[in-house]
Amino acid sequence: MAKILVVDDAGFMRMMLKDILQKGGHEVIGEAENGRVAVQKYQELRPDIVTMDITMPEMEGVEAVKAIKKQDSSAKIVMCSAMGQQAMVVQAIQAGARDFVVKPFQGDRVLEAVNKALK
Repeated sequence: MAKILVVDDAGFMRMMLKDILQKGGHEVIGEAENGRVAVQKYQELRPDIVTMDITMPEMEGVEAVKAIKKQDSSAKIVMCSAMGQQAMVVQAIQAGARDFVVKPFQGDRVLEAVNKALK
């Protein structure tokens, strides 16, 4: 079981992810609605893994990945993107994300990405 921080600007997406992760045996210890809040919550909570949306207000997911990796080079982050954001996904992986999941989410794919990133 991992302690997870869920980051997405859409509340219903955070709720969906939280539900998938909890049913998969993980614990969601925090949520953030943008990258800036995610960076702060990462410092406070030190989760085992972060699910990170790409397109968000205030600070985009790729910037947040870079900021978190600067604090903790061993941070495990899985990106969550809508279709058509392949270039952003590539940037996120280059910034240090471990994997990505395409929206709309399929529960088994989310859990596969999280479990793979934990190894």
